[in-house]
Amino acid sequence: QLQLVESGGGLVQPGGSLRLSCAASGFTLDYYAIGWIRQAPGKEREGVSCISSTGDSTNYALSVKGRFTISRDNAKNTVYLQMNSLKPEDTAVYYCAATGLCAFPYKYDYWGQGTQVTVSS
Repeated sequence: QLQLVESGGGLVQPGGSLRLSCAASGFTLDYYAIGWIRQAPGKEREGVSCISSTGDSTNYALSVKGRFTISRDNAKNTVYLQMNSLKPEDTAVYYCAATGLCAFPYKYDYWGQGTQVTVSS
């Protein structure tokens, strides 16, 4: 079946870094734009970043711009989210999801199970 699997989450101190990975099985990522979405306890779902199918264009939420970087390696069927200068407010479950275009309205066809990121001292 078609699946996305996130990995790389964990506990990190404020100011630290993590790199999340999103690997596809059952389909190739070459044809899909990939987004990262997060949800913190008691808060609304927030789109974090999105990358086009070719990797030629990216976008970021204002809350993470300048700190996070999205990238992809289609040969490895994997998308990454490098997170630097992490803040406690970045604490959330992070999901990756596949869509046709990084454009509103976002409609994701496939979702990963999520990976927990906790930023705390």
